[in-house]
Amino acid sequence: MEHYSEVIKEPILPFAILLVVILTVPIVFRKLRIPELVGLLAAGIILGPFGLNVLTNKMPTMELLSDIGLLYLMFVAGLEVDIQQFKRKKNRSLVFGSLTFIIPLIAGILVGRLFGFDWNASILIGSLLASHTLLAYPIISRLGVVGDESVVVTIGATIFTDIGALLVLAVCVAVEAGNFTIVQLMTLLLSLVVYTALVLFGFDWAGREFFKRTGDEEGNQFLFVLLVVFLSSLGAQLIGVEKIIGAFLAGLAVNDVVGKGPVEEKVVFVGSVLFIPIFFVDLGLLIDVPAFLKSVASIWMPLTIVSALIGSKFLAAWFSALMFRYNRPQMLTMWSLSLPQVGATLAATLVGYRAGLLTEGVLNSVIVLMLVTATLGPVITSLVAPALTHESHGEFEGETAPATGEIFKKNFRVVVPVYNPQTQEFLIKMAALLARHEGGKIVPLAIATAQAHMDTPQMESALGRGELLLETAQQQGLQLGVEVEPVLRIDYDIDRGITHASREKDANLIVMGWGKRTGLRARLFGNVIDSVLWAAHCPVAVTRLLKSPLEFQHILVPVDNLSYEAVRPLKFAQILALENGAKVTVLNVCERRTTATRIAWIESQLSVLVSKWIDSNKVQVEIKCIAEGDVSKVILKAAESADLVVLRSLPRRSAAGLVISDVTTELLEKLRCSVVMLGEPNRPLLPTLKDSSSSKTV
Repeated sequence: MEHYSEVIKEPILPFAILLVVILTVPIVFRKLRIPELVGLLAAGIILGPFGLNVLTNKMPTMELLSDIGLLYLMFVAGLEVDIQQFKRKKNRSLVFGSLTFIIPLIAGILVGRLFGFDWNASILIGSLLASHTLLAYPIISRLGVVGDESVVVTIGATIFTDIGALLVLAVCVAVEAGNFTIVQLMTLLLSLVVYTALVLFGFDWAGREFFKRTGDEEGNQFLFVLLVVFLSSLGAQLIGVEKIIGAFLAGLAVNDVVGKGPVEEKVVFVGSVLFIPIFFVDLGLLIDVPAFLKSVASIWMPLTIVSALIGSKFLAAWFSALMFRYNRPQMLTMWSLSLPQVGATLAATLVGYRAGLLTEGVLNSVIVLMLVTATLGPVITSLVAPALTHESHGEFEGETAPATGEIFKKNFRVVVPVYNPQTQEFLIKMAALLARHEGGKIVPLAIATAQAHMDTPQMESALGRGELLLETAQQQGLQLGVEVEPVLRIDYDIDRGITHASREKDANLIVMGWGKRTGLRARLFGNVIDSVLWAAHCPVAVTRLLKSPLEFQHILVPVDNLSYEAVRPLKFAQILALENGAKVTVLNVCERRTTATRIAWIESQLSVLVSKWIDSNKVQVEIKCIAEGDVSKVILKAAESADLVVLRSLPRRSAAGLVISDVTTELLEKLRCSVVMLGEPNRPLLPTLKDSSSSKTV
C-alpha cells in the first residue's frame, strides 16, 4: 500500500494516463467516423473532476503540458499561415480580412450586450467570432482549387483575422487586470507594436542566419524553432499580454525560414501527436457535464452565438463577392472556409475564462460553436468548392501550357543512385526507358560514405564497392541502347550526395529505390528518401519494382484533381506505355454523393486533359471516375489488375489539427504491384487550368 500511494503521487502518472488517452481515443473515434477532437474532449470529461476524478487542471504535470499544448496550437496556426498566398492577393485579402473580422466582431459585441455582459467582455466575445481556422484546406487542395482567387483571398485573410483577434484579446485582458487608464493603454499598444516588430523581423533574421550556418542539421534547427516559440511567449508575458500571442507571432516569424520542409513536418508532428491533444483533454477537464447540458438545454446563448457567427461570416463573404465580382460558388466557398472556429477561438476563450472575463456559459457555448462549425464548414466546402472547377478550355493561369515534350526538358538526364545490387537492374531499366524515349542519358551514381581519414580500409572498401556497382550499371544501360555516364562520389551524407550530384549534373529526374518512410522514427529523424524529396531541384521517382519495367502491360494513374500537377504522372505513364505497348487507366475518385451528371462532366474534363498529354493513337487509354467515400479502397481495387501504379507524393498539411496522414501512405503499405511515387521539387504553387472566358479554374 505504501508503494501504491507513492505511485499515485508521482507526476509521471498523469503523463502516462494522457499517453494512453491520446494513443487510443483518436483511433476509436476515427473508426466511428466521429471527429477526434470530440473524443479527446469526452476523455477529459470522463477522467476529470466531474467524472472519475483521475485528472485535474491543478496537477503540475497537467498545467505544464496543457500550457505547452496551448502555445503549440497557436504556434502551428501561425506557422501554417500561407504567406505566399497572402502576398499574391494582399489587397483583396486585407479587404476580406477586414470584413470577416469587423462584421463578426460587431455581431459578437451585440450578443454579449444582449446577454448582459459589460463592454469589455462583449468585445472579447466579438473577437472570438472574428478569426477562423482553415479546416477545409485539405478538401480544396484535393479538388485542385487552391489557386482560385477566392480561395487565395480567404487564405490570406487568415493572417489579418488571427492577429486582430489576438490583439483584441491582449487589450481586453489588460483592461480586466486594471490597466484601464489611457496612458497605460497607449503604453501597452506601443509595447505591442515594438514587440511584434522585434519578433517578426528579429526571429526571421535570426532564423535565416541560423539555418544558413547549420545546413542540414535538422536536430539543431528543430530545437531553434522550439526556442523561438518559448522566448516569444515569455516576451509577450513581459510586456503584459498573453503568451499565446507570442506563440502565434513566433509561427509567423519562422514561417518563411522553415518553409514546407522536414523541420516543419517534425515540428508539426510533435505538436499534433502529443501536446495539442493534451490541450484538448485539459479543455475537457473544465467541462462540468450538468452545467454544460444546462447551457445547451437553455439553447439561447449557444444558438445566438452560433447564428451570429454563421450570419456575420456570410455577410462578410457576400459583401466581398459583390466588390470583387465573384460568382456564387466562390462566395459560398469563402463563407465555408471562414466558418470553422478551432485554434485561435478556443485558445482565446480559455484565456478569457481563466482571466475571469468569460463565464462558464460562454465557454460551453464556444465548445458547441467549435463542434458545429468544424463540421458545417468542411461539409459546405465539399459541396460548393467543386463548382469552382466547372469548365475548362485548357489554358494555364499565368503562363502558357508547355508542349508535351517540355514536361521533361531537352538534354534529358536521369540520375540513378545505386546501392543494392538486387534492385539495381530494375532501376537502371526504368531510367533507361525514360532516357531512351527522351533522347537523353542515365547517370548511375554511387555514394561512398566519407571517413575522417581518406586512406582507411573502410574508405577503400566503399570506393571499390561503388566502382563495381557502376560497372554493372553501365553494362545494363548500354544493353538497352542508352548513353551512360557513371559517377562515383564521396560524401558524408548519402542524401546530400544525391541532391548535390543531381544539381551538378543538371538532372531532370532522380530515380530511386524504395525505403520505408513511415513510422515514428522516420517522422522524427527522417531518412534518405524524405531528405532527397525535400531538397532535390528536380522531380524524384521513388520506385518499388516487383517486375522488370519492360514487362509492364497495364499502368494505373490515380488523378486527385484536374490541375497541372497531374500532368507529369500522365507523361511518365505515357513513356512507359509507348515503350511496352501497355494500357493506361486514368482514375479519379470523387465524393460518394456526386451526381451522374457531375461524374460525366469530370470524365469529359479528364478526356480533355489526357488528350493533351497522351497520344490516344499510340496508347490505349481508359478513363474512370468513381463516386466513393474511401479513396484508398477504390484505388486498391483498380490496382488488382495493374502492373504499375503511378502516384504523386502529396505534402502533408494539418490545420492545427491532430492527424498527419495522406492517402499515399496507406496505398504504399497495401499495394501488391509495382509502384512509382513522383515527388515534385519544393517550389511555389503550380498554376491551375483556367477557362479563357471566365475566372473559373479547372
